[in-house]
Amino acid sequence: MYESELTKFMREFLKQHPEEIESQRKGRAIWWDKRPDERAPVASMQHTPKAGGNEATFKAPDESEK
Repeated sequence: MYESELTKFMREFLKQHPEEIESQRKGRAIWWDKRPDERAPVASMQHTPKAGGNEATFKAPDESEK
């Protein structure tokens, strides 16, 4: 099976520096491994723009002016 030079390097590096694996776990826990109650609340949809409303202001170009 093919293994890139980068993959080989990372495997060898992590063998020589096992403390990095724990550092990776801690970093992942900060950003990704969260329970739903730990995540930021979903933003309110109260201020989202509504579709439509400006249709009456559009005027099609007059075909006779061409």
